[in-house]
Amino acid sequence: MTVWQSPSNPPVLDKSKVHIWRANLNFSPAEVVRLTAFLSTDEIARANKFRFPQHKRRFIAARSILRQLLSNYLNISPNNIKFDYGDRGKPKIIESNTANSLQFNISHSQEYALFGFTTSNLIGVDLEYLREMPDAVKIAQRFFSPREFDLIKNLTPQQQSQVFFKLWTAKEAYLKAIGIGLSGSLSSVDIDFTLDNNNTLILAINGNTTIANNWSMYSCIPSSNYVGAIAIKTQIAKQQIDFWSWH
Repeated sequence: MTVWQSPSNPPVLDKSKVHIWRANLNFSPAEVVRLTAFLSTDEIARANKFRFPQHKRRFIAARSILRQLLSNYLNISPNNIKFDYGDRGKPKIIESNTANSLQFNISHSQEYALFGFTTSNLIGVDLEYLREMPDAVKIAQRFFSPREFDLIKNLTPQQQSQVFFKLWTAKEAYLKAIGIGLSGSLSSVDIDFTLDNNNTLILAINGNTTIANNWSMYSCIPSSNYVGAIAIKTQIAKQQIDFWSWH
């Protein structure tokens, strides 16, 4: 079980650590107005494009919290942080003397967000709300590796949904870490699933499989009915990952 801490002061991130934050996005309308002040004009424009109020609220909250977390790590104002985006939309900080080495990623689902930070290694995080997946086997057969499909098809329906989302978030975390997201091939990312939440990443490239020894991959539980995954391009023990709760 993931143990989430509530820091009394902003924690310091050093090269031996990975910081993972969870945040509840269920803010009041007054709090959303306050959080909007941290956003850039282009982020506000993106927020205003959402059709449903809850989707707009969650976007504003997640991006505002991201800016405040980055502000603590970089010791600059949240409003002065400027983002650039990769071809597939992965955000990164526009390079400056203070931001060159900081790597981060964000994911949100329903009322929770997950944030990951490292000092120099690529990182990807993904978060999903657990729900029934009656088509889990069909989706796995189409998009997952043969190993993963065989695992899921032999489980009970309840287990199928849980394992499906564990595998999906692990795949997505890796694809987000390398900056391609779901535009990449899900079947080329093969997760050797284990119950201790320490999963092995196996990459299938041009039909050849290889264990990605230079990656670490872990699952986490941000809240009941949620599952998250973390992919980091380095060998790191789970004891080196600090799990924090945003106030």
